[in-house]
Amino acid sequence: MFGALLVLALAAGCSRQDHGMGPAQQAGKAVDEAGDKVAEGLRAPLEKADAAAKKLAERADQERRQLAERTEDAREKIKDATQEAGRGLQKATGKVGEKVEQAGEKLQDAAR
Repeated sequence: MFGALLVLALAAGCSRQDHGMGPAQQAGKAVDEAGDKVAEGLRAPLEKADAAAKKLAERADQERRQLAERTEDAREKIKDATQEAGRGLQKATGKVGEKVEQAGEKLQDAAR
């Protein structure tokens, strides 16, 4: 692409038009103008890509925050369930203890 721009610039520099610039200056001007056109043509797509990247980063950050909230909620539910299971186990252990005690008393009564 640069070669094509250089050829165009040289062709512009070889003409007989005299604007107070020599052939090298005219070629330089043509290269500068071509570069400006290319830069202008790339500016809009680059701005769109930059905006899309920012939007994607914001979305990823939002998703991360939501995941952290859901994780914390799950931890709380697990903690509550564990505590409830512990209380249930204590009740069951107490009931088993009572039944064992009753069975022991019955065995003692039967042995007398």
